[in-house]
Amino acid sequence: MENILQKMEEASQFIARRVKAKPGVGIILGTGLGGLVKKISPRQSLPYEGIPHFPRSTVEGHAGRLIFGRCSNKEVLVMQGRFHRYEGHPLSRVTFPVRVMKKLGVKILIVTNAAGGLNPFFSAGDVMVVSDHINFTGQNPLIGYNLDALGPRFPDMTAVYDQELIALSEQVALEKKIKLQRGVYVGVTGPSMETPAETRLLRMMGADAVGMSTIPEVIVGVHCGLRILGLSAISNVNLPDCMQSAPLEAILANAAVAGKKMIGIVQGVLEKI
Repeated sequence: MENILQKMEEASQFIARRVKAKPGVGIILGTGLGGLVKKISPRQSLPYEGIPHFPRSTVEGHAGRLIFGRCSNKEVLVMQGRFHRYEGHPLSRVTFPVRVMKKLGVKILIVTNAAGGLNPFFSAGDVMVVSDHINFTGQNPLIGYNLDALGPRFPDMTAVYDQELIALSEQVALEKKIKLQRGVYVGVTGPSMETPAETRLLRMMGADAVGMSTIPEVIVGVHCGLRILGLSAISNVNLPDCMQSAPLEAILANAAVAGKKMIGIVQGVLEKI
């Protein structure tokens, strides 16, 4: 943590010298959800590999670019692709872009992901607004020395996901006739998929969807004072007594179906905030 302030400064200055936008909203796009970028105009793009201290995204469906521009008349910064612990990155690097977003002036963070449904009332292609989460990774990005300049030692997690933003997303979904589920997201490390026994356990814990991302970013977002909205694209539904394989091709296809709905919700929320 000793040199994270310097790294944040170097990354944010590098970006600020090349981008004129002053984004108030940051958006992290998950697997197969890059279609939102087409709604941003005008666009400026920076590849991750050119930004100081940014790792590279290695997962299919993650383009690996920062996109700047306007969406629904709001200045936005979009991560087209994220980083995961299972790629071998420490959580300090996985969450580093969130720190940089804060440094650049972002106040609201919209985090999206593709997730496996655990709730039997969900269907592949649904969108779920995240009401709460369970960190089942056994890891936390805040472990280690705490810098008070970045956030408190013990951040409050009683209201992680902003209730006003959740209400706005539900209002937009109703107006646009989009079926929007609501539920608890559980985070696991991956990259192996869940066994039937693990799926049953996660459901018994109270989770409605499971994924391999989001929670580290959200914890750091809370730590640095961002308002957070979480949206999950339900890519498949895991029922422990009749488990079916979920090949990546099917996950990407279902995430794309949900992604079209998610784009409408995100645009509507941006119009209302």
